[in-house]
Amino acid sequence: MEGFKQWRAGWGYPTTLLCIYGFFSTVKPLEPFLIPYLTGPDKNLTVEQVTNEIFPVWTYTYLAVLVPVFLLTDWLRYKPVVVFQCVTIFLTNALTLWLQGVAAMQAMQSVYAMVTASEVAYFSCIYSLVEQEHYRKATSYCRSVQLLGYTVGAVLGQLLVSLDLMSYSNMLILTMVLISIALVVALLLPMPQKTMFFHQSQEDNSQGTQDAKKDDATEGTDSPDPLKPSGGVESCAEAEEVVWNRGCCQVLKHLWRDFLECYSTKTLLYWSVWWALATCGYNQTVNYIQVLWQHVEPSQNFTVYNGGVEAVSNLFGAATAYGIGFTQVDWAQWGELALGSFSGLGAAALFIMTFSANIWACYAGYIIFKCLYMLLITIAMFQIATELSMERYALIFGANNFGALILQTIITSIVVDGRGLGLSIIPQFIIYGSYFLIIAVIFLLRGAHTIMRSRRSRRHAAAVGEEPSSCPTGSEQKL
Repeated sequence: MEGFKQWRAGWGYPTTLLCIYGFFSTVKPLEPFLIPYLTGPDKNLTVEQVTNEIFPVWTYTYLAVLVPVFLLTDWLRYKPVVVFQCVTIFLTNALTLWLQGVAAMQAMQSVYAMVTASEVAYFSCIYSLVEQEHYRKATSYCRSVQLLGYTVGAVLGQLLVSLDLMSYSNMLILTMVLISIALVVALLLPMPQKTMFFHQSQEDNSQGTQDAKKDDATEGTDSPDPLKPSGGVESCAEAEEVVWNRGCCQVLKHLWRDFLECYSTKTLLYWSVWWALATCGYNQTVNYIQVLWQHVEPSQNFTVYNGGVEAVSNLFGAATAYGIGFTQVDWAQWGELALGSFSGLGAAALFIMTFSANIWACYAGYIIFKCLYMLLITIAMFQIATELSMERYALIFGANNFGALILQTIITSIVVDGRGLGLSIIPQFIIYGSYFLIIAVIFLLRGAHTIMRSRRSRRHAAAVGEEPSSCPTGSEQKL
């Protein structure tokens, strides 16, 4: 009993709950077969309606709610947003199951945008409930279990479809049962006591007080730190009201200052640009890949293997991402060249998918493309983390994803949306392949420039008898 109490008081208890939640919230057997379900006899929608009228709603809603949800997540201390995410997952499946028509499915996509926007709360919860020395293990466990959930969902869906054990509608009901288990687990999560901006620890508040005094001195004011309520505030409710009413502007000011500081290094900026560009193209590809598969081999003429392909791509992607941690490469020198080279291979995989009339070639191209992206985004994440001068990983990663979402919204509104060009799926994927080809050219040129500059630096150092350096220091690369 004493050991159980110690375990519950330590980092293992919240990590276990987060892992259980992550697993049951990601087992979605219908997800690889969403297009066959929507275009089949259950919903009777056309591929054009799904592609040009329904799916774009997710992109627009996601862009509209991402920043407000990010700030609200911090203010509410994560757990309520995790519970809200679980409820919206359940609602997404319920709308998909019980409603009919384009308008209903557009509403479903709007609700699903709330699910994806709330994803930030899940991993933020880890860093609020777990001590810093356990960050790496807790993050690894939660990510691995999430991947396991996606894989189990894809494999389960494939088995249910291939063996004709369950209809698409019943698969949605099964998903809602699993989500109900995740909801119970979410309610059991401890409530974090500190957050990144609104609710800080005593040490963070002390630093915030010093920053506020500097700001007040600059602005010629004597106002107290809005993030630390004065002694006149006696109740927690009044303290929270002071933080919200007077601290919101200060929080936004701190956000902007941290944002400028984090992006003041050229190397970090270049990696972040690749992150935003590539993530935009990756999201577009993943969102519409089932439409391409449906075009190449209609589901009514073929026993689809979308679930098996998603499972294999997830596992291979995880293996490449995991293996890169054991690869001894000077990424500061060779990283940008790798970004360009592998982005070019990704473009080639997209063109193979686009111009091949064989579904197995499409499947293989998708697996290669997804593995390459997982490999490169892993490199980008730890390179950006090493360049950061402050612990604002969530801010930078969120800003990069927000930039990707803005680009994705522009592409969707022009290329996909019926009110824009409303292109069919083959021209869309030609554009996505060309898009990655442009990324490849940009970063190949940038990588070649970095290598030549590094070699000139070594030759110059050898000429003057100094110790050569592989790349310029962070201070030399300040904007």
